[in-house]
Amino acid sequence: METLSITVADSFSEHYAVLGKRVHALADSLSEEEVWKKPFSYGNSFGHLVLHITGNLNYYIGAQIAITGYMRDRDREFTEVNYLPKAELLRRLDEAVEMVVATINKQSLDDWPREYAAKGEEDAGNRFNILLRCASHFYHHIGQMNYIVKEISRQKQ
Repeated sequence: METLSITVADSFSEHYAVLGKRVHALADSLSEEEVWKKPFSYGNSFGHLVLHITGNLNYYIGAQIAITGYMRDRDREFTEVNYLPKAELLRRLDEAVEMVVATINKQSLDDWPREYAAKGEEDAGNRFNILLRCASHFYHHIGQMNYIVKEISRQKQ
């Protein structure tokens, strides 16, 4: 039975690491200015989505499971006007992903079904569910980032 826990942890850890690398791959084609550009009349910039993912991971996994003390300002994730350099933005995401991976790797078989609830995720139920939801949320926003990068590239032509 302990093997199941190791398999789940390995799969989650690998998935989060792959998602972080995907964000880096998408960011590679963007200049410092383009990271914060909103190429559509609706939605967010690439940079604001990175801030949002970073905040999401730091709050739902960091503050709630790893007990990091992180205090979230969700509105600012979408409205920040003091733009971080791309390298710093990605470094902060990397730190959040590393924290998530470390937290996942610390979970015992008994930890996965432990009760979980947080503001905005009152119905998550347990740690397995919130880790799955956060991974899905991360992936969803990578899809949006992909469209942003494609549109910025199209506008440059």
